[in-house]
Amino acid sequence: MRSQARRTGNARAVGHCTVSAYAVLALLGLLLSSAEAQQAGRFYRIGVLNEAYAPHHPAVEGLKAGLKEIGFEEDRHVAFDIRFTEGNPRTLPAAAAALVAGGMDLIFTSGEAATQAAKEVTQKIPIVFTVIGDPVATGLITEVARPGGNITGVSSLTTRLAPKRLETLKTLVPDLRRVWAIYHADDPSSLAAARAVQEAAPRLQLELVSWSVRTHEELAHALEALQPGDGLLPPDISTLDIPAQILRASLAAQVPVVFSSAFWIGYGGLLSYGADYHAEGRQAAWLVAKILRGAHPRDLPVEGANRIELAVNLRTAKRLGLLVPRKILVRADRVIE
Repeated sequence: MRSQARRTGNARAVGHCTVSAYAVLALLGLLLSSAEAQQAGRFYRIGVLNEAYAPHHPAVEGLKAGLKEIGFEEDRHVAFDIRFTEGNPRTLPAAAAALVAGGMDLIFTSGEAATQAAKEVTQKIPIVFTVIGDPVATGLITEVARPGGNITGVSSLTTRLAPKRLETLKTLVPDLRRVWAIYHADDPSSLAAARAVQEAAPRLQLELVSWSVRTHEELAHALEALQPGDGLLPPDISTLDIPAQILRASLAAQVPVVFSSAFWIGYGGLLSYGADYHAEGRQAAWLVAKILRGAHPRDLPVEGANRIELAVNLRTAKRLGLLVPRKILVRADRVIE
């Protein structure tokens, strides 16, 4: 009897423990569900920093569109504090500091100067970049696969694609003999791209002239040196508004230009080969979403731009007296007639 009683008591104890275990598991489940619900309902603040001349930079619009597709709607799940410096790199540090002081959950940047400014003021707030041709050459990261620190993003691959842009320009203008690569002196990505095209120029029977500038006056002086028969390679940055200045000068001097983004083709640029800013922003949105959900930038490899496109403006070609070969037309992703 005592043995049976002990067995019965043990069974009751085991049953009690089992019930308690189930209760604990149920409670943990409720707590986890509550935590997930709280995480899902959290409102995030994203700071935006670039050298654009307006708040609606294509990469920023792409970011917003991408986040909305993922489930982060503006003003419902996320708010944006956009700081743009109209091509002036000197105001970037103050703008970056203001975003940090504002308690942003993440900082989204476009361009090397903006990313560097953000990096210098915070090692804690995650930074996701776009429109950087070579993040290793800039010193922002040491390795693409393992960026480390608080930075990751999407590279526009400008350096890697630079020789192909030169080749495309030569295909469009077969009698081209000299091309100018004008860039900001403090932009390592542009310098790396200029070196890449310098190596490619001889096989295309082209003379490549690299010209670095730091001021508007130096830029104007460089553009005044253009001669009929020259070509131009603009940098992939907004500093000093160099691409826009090159666009205006090229149209006035009837000089062909190949840009790194189709963004400029819509404003009268002749030719472009490279990443699409809006698509870069959409692609970066997935990295942003992962970080907002708990991932660390150091664990997210830097991605190369998924969308690389060739664009040509036939109206500008006609204005410059150029006949666009079929080889370019059949490959073009975008043609403006």
